[in-house]
Amino acid sequence: MRVRTGESVGALLNAQPRHASSIWTRAYLRLLLSGDTACALLACASVLAVRLLNGVYVPAEEFLLGAGLVTAWPVTLALGGAYRQRANGEGTDEFKAVLNGGVGLMAAVAIGAYATQTPIARSFVMAMLPLGLIATLYFRYRMRKRLHRRRAVGEYMREVIAVGHRESVLDLVMQFRRQTYHGMRVVGACLPAERQDDDLDGIPVLGTFADVADVVARTGADAVAVLACPELDGVALRRLAWSLETDRTDLFVAPALLDVAGPRISIRPVAGMPLLHVEHPEFDGTRQFVKSVFDRLVAGSALLVLAGPLLVIAALIRATSPGPALFHQIRVGRGGGEFRLVKFRTMVPEAERLKDGLANEFDDVLFKMRNDPRVTRIGAYLRRYSLDELPQLLNVVRGEMSLVGPRPPLREEVARYGADVRRRLVVKPGMTGLWQVSGRSDLTWEESVRLDLRYVENWSLVLDLQILWKTWSVVARGEGAY
Repeated sequence: MRVRTGESVGALLNAQPRHASSIWTRAYLRLLLSGDTACALLACASVLAVRLLNGVYVPAEEFLLGAGLVTAWPVTLALGGAYRQRANGEGTDEFKAVLNGGVGLMAAVAIGAYATQTPIARSFVMAMLPLGLIATLYFRYRMRKRLHRRRAVGEYMREVIAVGHRESVLDLVMQFRRQTYHGMRVVGACLPAERQDDDLDGIPVLGTFADVADVVARTGADAVAVLACPELDGVALRRLAWSLETDRTDLFVAPALLDVAGPRISIRPVAGMPLLHVEHPEFDGTRQFVKSVFDRLVAGSALLVLAGPLLVIAALIRATSPGPALFHQIRVGRGGGEFRLVKFRTMVPEAERLKDGLANEFDDVLFKMRNDPRVTRIGAYLRRYSLDELPQLLNVVRGEMSLVGPRPPLREEVARYGADVRRRLVVKPGMTGLWQVSGRSDLTWEESVRLDLRYVENWSLVLDLQILWKTWSVVARGEGAY
């Protein structure tokens, strides 16, 4: 079982490839190493060029110091974990590792300069290293986007054998196909011995739980994903890990408690056993107060900045179709309380009356149509880019909604909620959320609920900022909106 926590750059690049993914992984790490070094070199050259152009004398010692810092830059990033395979491609670990390495080098240079009373290091600490850090973070961001684009067309993928029950395997296959940026592709499955399936939505069933190691050897898979199932207890998992050690095949184990993010999970040794401790989500207190203040400040500022464009949109709606510019609708908020949601009108005034004669293309709970005849021409444009939702900033300022949260449901939807789905109502609904950045209207009802519940269980201000950042690109592409 491969466990990598702090390998050196040389060890990573010189490791012998045992799987197909190792080839592109080594090439990708080399590209990251070259790019990080180039960012440091660019920062150093920029600082020295500015000083030279301003007529400042630059002694040879500063050139040597610059060369030393450029050389030390990728080394400190490696010590921070920026070249770990599992840190690259998704999540925030990659950027945290770059920050840790960059800030660590700044601190080391600053302390060294103070201890030795070396004045020439100040310009590098105050200019070159921060500039290099910013350049490296941007480079890593662009590289991640490039990696995601390659994975979207089936490249740079890791082949996975899924081990578990039929429903769990199918769910994993669906998630990997929808979210290709994870870089995982299921190429085979191992089911319980009593199952007789030969194929799972195009994925061949290659054996049972007892055949996992042999299946990995035959297929050359890069990883094994063990989904929650009672047959594979601690002893069975330990033996499976031993059987995968020879080929250094990664082993991923899904806990029985799903959709709980890392910050809420910690492993504590109790009586010689590693127990998984799961903290309860926080729905009140200081963090919620900070979120509320943040929401209202951002929403209020956005209303001031967008006042002109909002008036223009309202005028265009009034000029192109009869009826008011704004549309009000009763929605259900936190704790089941109701409020009047405000949006720009995107349909004809008699839209609700015409609804009964239309066919629902979504499911039994939500009504959706790709080419809804009730939508006006300008309404289709507003929906595509979510401009119709901008007036909801008023709901956020009033405290009825949040910038990020579950989708605000209708009364009739809530009336059909089961006990689990009502969990969505323990937080304020949001203008955007995981559902918005994961497919919008293209999601099924089950997927939408799962994403909303995942947000409820794992919300944080950092997660909100990440979702807000991703919302810009999703809305700009106009995908999944109708």
